[in-house]
Amino acid sequence: MAERWGAGTVTFSARPRVLGHAAVGGKKESEGPLAAEFDKLFADDTLGEDTWEQAESRLVTEAFSAALEKAGVDAAELHAVFAGDLLNQCIASTFGLREFSLPFMGQFGACSTMAQTLLAAAVFVDGGAADVCAAVTSSHFCTAERQFRFPLEYGGQRTPTSQWTATAAGAAIVGLGGRGARIADGCIGRVVDLGVTDMNNMGAAMAPAAADTLARYFRDTGTTPDDYERIVTGDLSAVGGALLRNLLKKEGFDLGDRYTDCGLLLYDRKTQDVHAGGSGCGCSAGVLCGHLLNRFDRSELSDFLFVGTGALMSPTSCQQGESIPAVAHLVHFVRD
Repeated sequence: MAERWGAGTVTFSARPRVLGHAAVGGKKESEGPLAAEFDKLFADDTLGEDTWEQAESRLVTEAFSAALEKAGVDAAELHAVFAGDLLNQCIASTFGLREFSLPFMGQFGACSTMAQTLLAAAVFVDGGAADVCAAVTSSHFCTAERQFRFPLEYGGQRTPTSQWTATAAGAAIVGLGGRGARIADGCIGRVVDLGVTDMNNMGAAMAPAAADTLARYFRDTGTTPDDYERIVTGDLSAVGGALLRNLLKKEGFDLGDRYTDCGLLLYDRKTQDVHAGGSGCGCSAGVLCGHLLNRFDRSELSDFLFVGTGALMSPTSCQQGESIPAVAHLVHFVRD
């Protein structure tokens, strides 16, 4: 059974693992530095569908199906699917998975959703509520722009602090046994709000939540950043990443050169017009379920922290002048 340390850190004794994982992406992702790490890439962001929303659902279906195949698991063997996205009522996830007719629990943590779904899957497997679960997360640049900012036809200018929402999805199958990355422990994030109101500066809004989660985790476990090979957030990008470093230094923790962010890994900021970097649920999902877990499989990583960060706003709250609260969930992967 899981053991709790402090207010939100839990360790898993049954040793849940990632049995299989997959990442799919769109055109911009195919032009980035991690293109080779994706299981499938699409040259057209419509994916042959009639709407952007249908295209995002197709990303979900493709990532989930590929992860099942790599895990050697039939969909009927799953006892629960935890999935989420950025759209109202998580429609990308529900429509993308409806053909499988599986026990489904929709999740919303904004860009922290990949970490949230993984923690939920690990808790279910560790506690015996399920033998095998799936964690699935997606985003699409065009669906996010339509919902949170302006339709693409508007042609608005993006600020230097803005980030590019990834057109991507990631899926991980979590169960017992096998040789995949073990989910050793994790930390459930708290809602943190320092009053940022600029919806074009998600990094600044989310960095305090990431700092809070990491500081609590280090104190709960008695560890420091030096105890881990890599610490990867998603998705603070350039602005939020720099803020995170400064905030943690004030708490007595120096991330050093072991820290990076999914939003900085997915795209080349010098050649791709992404401003501060990548963002969206699919950014961290694609980087984790592609690049990071691929590196683990190749024995290039054996112990790393993945910290999903999410801005918990809605179009309505922003229009009403509300600030942007955020949350960050941490998942610790190890080899043994």
